[in-house]
Formats: sequence, C-alpha cells, structure tokens
Amino acid sequence: MRIETSHESPISILDKSVEYNDYAYALVHLFEEREEYYDFFKRAKSKGIEVYLDNSIFELKESFDPDKYAEWIEKLQPNLYIVPDVLENGEETVHNWLKWEESHKNDFTNLTKMGVVQGRSWFELAECYRFMSSAADMIAISFDYGYYQGTGFGYDELERFCSGRQRFIQQLIHEGMWNWNKPHHLLGCSLAREFSFYVNHNVYNIKSIDTSNPVVAAMHDLQYNDVHGLKTKPSALLADMIDHEMTDDQIELVDYNTKMFKKIISR
Repeated sequence: MRIETSHESPISILDKSVEYNDYAYALVHLFEEREEYYDFFKRAKSKGIEVYLDNSIFELKESFDPDKYAEWIEKLQPNLYIVPDVLENGEETVHNWLKWEESHKNDFTNLTKMGVVQGRSWFELAECYRFMSSAADMIAISFDYGYYQGTGFGYDELERFCSGRQRFIQQLIHEGMWNWNKPHHLLGCSLAREFSFYVNHNVYNIKSIDTSNPVVAAMHDLQYNDVHGLKTKPSALLADMIDHEMTDDQIELVDYNTKMFKKIISR
C-alpha cells in the first residue's frame, strides 16, 4: 500500500516542496494574506499537480468564511476541497455539510469533496463518520480529538493522540463501520511513528496524509531519529511561520526528515 503525503511548507521553499510532496496542500486563509502563496498553488494546478484546499479550521479554530471560501474554490479549482466543518461537533458539522450542499448544489460538481469526522464521544464521532461515509467523496479523520485523551494510551498528550487515532480507526473496522470503498485522509499528526501502524495493518484505503511535522521540526533545528521520528512536537503552527526564511542547514533537515517520514509510512 502507498500513502500519499504532503508537508505544508513556508513560502521560501514552496517551489522545493514539490520534490518531497506527492500533492500540494493549501490553507485558504493564507490566500488573502499572501498573494505569492496563492500563486504557487495556481501554478501547481496548471502543471498537473494535485491540489487539496483546506478550510483552515485548525489554524483559525473555525472554518474560513464560507462565502469567501466558495470564491477561492471557484478561482483555484482545486482537485479537492474540505467542506466547512465545526471542531469536535458532529451535529453541527453535518448541519454545515447539508447547508453547503444546498447553497452549492450546482457548483464545483467536478471537484472532490472531503468530509471531516467531528465529535466528542464515540457515539458522536461514529454517527458523523456514518454520515460522511455516505455523503463525502473522501473521509477525513483528525489527529487531535479530545476523545483520544481518554481512549489513547501513553505517558503524555502526544502519545495519547497518536494511539487514540489508531484505536478509533481500529474500532471503526471492528464494528464493521469502516468504509473500505472510499478513500480516507488523515489530518495532521502528533508523532510521525503513528502511520506505520496503518501500513502494517493493511488499512489500504488511507489515501493521503497532510502534516507539516517534518518541516516545522527542521525549522526548529530538530532532526528525526531515523524512522522513529521525534518524541516531541514543536508547538508552533506552520501558518504562523509562513514567511520563515530557511537556512541551508534547515533545508538539509527538511530533506532528511521528509525522507524519514516516507520510510515510516512504507514500513
């Protein structure tokens, strides 16, 4: 099985990012702040590179303004976009999906729609998953649900996020709910070592992952410990460091960390 990866990167190395990314992953709120950021994804699309467009909920703590979002979708024509969701609220996420569908039933019909599973409990997450399983073209599961802190195991928050998503996916499979006929996307990560689990257990319809982890680590001068990744995670958001000028040493670290990440997801 092969999982495609994309590591969000600062503007200074976006052109280089095509060397280590399988597709391009864009944060819509940065389009309005940095014209050169939008221009990169427009060029990528014109060159045949697959582009995912994120509604920036992780960075903004709420989905980007839906009307402006629709305008950017129309302008960029990404291959895939994430329908506006609500953090850890399955009912409102479903409501937002239905509202979006009603508002745009004749729009973007050629684009892939990704639906994010949200919720605070097993029941809420499972119900939202069931809805997205029938409605979305692609299903996304995030790395940082608070739910994982009660179901995951480990000595700290990062380890519980890591094992919590693994256990959630395992339970969906065990309960017969996992939709093997639709592609899945894993949003972000706490610890990179998480992903070898899905390869080793042949969860073959996890199509893609996005995480800035190996790049942000390099921006903090942190090197992956081979295929074990890191035991810690820099707290900074890539979006807040979008103008960071990478040093030569940091660029070397990006090369190394992203290569190690590829090894992790092929073990």
